[in-house]
Amino acid sequence: MWYEGCIGVHSSIFHFCVKVYQRGSQYGIDGGRISKLNLRRADIVVANYDRGWDVEPVDEDTAIAYQILLLDYNH
Repeated sequence: MWYEGCIGVHSSIFHFCVKVYQRGSQYGIDGGRISKLNLRRADIVVANYDRGWDVEPVDEDTAIAYQILLLDYNH
């Protein structure tokens, strides 16, 4: 199932799109449920996971947004 939305962290607004399995998977982040994740700030990709990292979180605000997505969707 796909989910998308926005996350605000400090003065940054991130748009996200994640593909989530019902159960953890070998393709998921850390064996979890998220198999695909795209995180953008101002239309710039700041993190991208597609069964592996293409772009790891680029800064602290991005890392916080990523952690929020892990808490919401990966377990």
